[in-house]
Amino acid sequence: MEGKYTFDRFNNELDNGFQIYFNYVNNRYLVFKTSENCYTQKLISTNEKNPQPRMLMITHKRLKELFPHMTDIEYKVMI
Repeated sequence: MEGKYTFDRFNNELDNGFQIYFNYVNNRYLVFKTSENCYTQKLISTNEKNPQPRMLMITHKRLKELFPHMTDIEYKVMI
């Protein structure tokens, strides 16, 4: 990947229908855009020492707060 992966690029990919997988606090998540300013965050893997809800609805603001701490970001096109 050329250059630094920015939140603007991340946000544009969500707007264009990508599903984005990422690691955050020892868990693997999937996030995709549901509607304007509304995203669905699904827990893919679990860490028993850090239990998390299986699915959450999050806002753009929360997504922006998570972004700097995301690792191993992958994306796929929603069909």
